[in-house]
Amino acid sequence: MNLAGLLPYVTPIGIGLLVVLLLSLVPDPHRRPLNALGIAGAGGVYFSGGGLGAWELPFGALMLYVAYRGLTSWTFIGIGWLLHTAWDVVHHLKGNPILPFAHDSSLGCAICDPVIALWCLRGGPSLRELLPGRRVPRRRVVT
Repeated sequence: MNLAGLLPYVTPIGIGLLVVLLLSLVPDPHRRPLNALGIAGAGGVYFSGGGLGAWELPFGALMLYVAYRGLTSWTFIGIGWLLHTAWDVVHHLKGNPILPFAHDSSLGCAICDPVIALWCLRGGPSLRELLPGRRVPRRRVVT
């Protein structure tokens, strides 16, 4: 297989890893709320395209609920990224990409989002916690 043919599939994984790296640098008390905001935003990215018509609205509402629950739960943030992955796949198959000028952008997003979801489902560890042999006990943050 041609290596250049793999770029549309490998690049989104690299972007997902870069997002995880950057988010892992955010200080612990702010990391989860920032990610919850990301989920809330991800729920509305297809609104202007309207590829699934009125179904875009209940999906946005679901994502808003998941983001709200994500304020106190990394699991909900991970679920949110997986829900967005499924929505990306539907949009890709329907031919209504997230970026109208980039035909495979929804496919790329569907590949990138699970990388972020896995990090979230691990509890959104910091960069220090991600390094092998550097597991740092997590503080309980009371909000």
